[in-house]
Amino acid sequence: MESILKAIKEASIEIKQLIETGDTGKSTNQNSTGDTQLKLDIASDEIIESYFKKLTNVKSIVSEEQENIIDINENGTYLIAYDPLDGSSLVDVNLSVGSIYGIYKNDFNGQNIVASVYVVFGPRVELVYCDGKTVKMYRLQNGSFNYIQDIKLQEKGKLQAPGSTQQCWYPYHKAMIDGFFNDGYRLRYSGGMVPDLHQILLKGGGLFSYPSTSDLPKGKLRQLFEVFPFALTYKCAGGQAVNGFSDVLNIQTTHIHDTSPCFFGSNYEINKVLEVYKNNG
Repeated sequence: MESILKAIKEASIEIKQLIETGDTGKSTNQNSTGDTQLKLDIASDEIIESYFKKLTNVKSIVSEEQENIIDINENGTYLIAYDPLDGSSLVDVNLSVGSIYGIYKNDFNGQNIVASVYVVFGPRVELVYCDGKTVKMYRLQNGSFNYIQDIKLQEKGKLQAPGSTQQCWYPYHKAMIDGFFNDGYRLRYSGGMVPDLHQILLKGGGLFSYPSTSDLPKGKLRQLFEVFPFALTYKCAGGQAVNGFSDVLNIQTTHIHDTSPCFFGSNYEINKVLEVYKNNG
């Protein structure tokens, strides 16, 4: 695992430089879910792939930007699914973006995730690593990542980041979101999954939601690249991650690009979600 973490750190330093100087324009390509790829997406993907291909303990990798699994070493132990540059469309307006990594054994599914990493590229570059037990944050300082702190959620937070198109929300979901705001929760939503979830973690708690909607009944966020890595992180930080009805890590994955509704947060907020969805599901 140490070699994987080292590769992610080295790739992140290169991606930081790419963000600062690279072309933020669109490419002529689309990814597997039909999104137009930015040139930064493609370049970040190539950087990460080049590092993982050097590792003998990596069996296979799959990127959100690619259609198929890439086999690296048949005798390797780990499978890695990653989103090279989540929120890349925010770079041209100078908002924070990030990379997300899920590290699996045996098969790509939620039950087999053993570690997760995400990296925030903002005013400071921070890396958060979850080994399945604890959540530790590192910060890029003078060319290397230095340990800063462990991260733990409080039982109840004050922030809310509600995602997806509001006109497609189901009425009970809208009522739940409005209820949190009526209770004094503050809106913190940038359109970037990594910085929004990072903020909730560092501020002690709250709720990030990307629900099932009338236009996207299975949600938008990808299980292997986005949902499962953050689910492991939030659970190890003392919170929860659900699809509205149960632990999101227990849902079935039938295709590497499957999506799922998802809610991440501290216990108070997630228990509210489970109550609302149980009564309306």
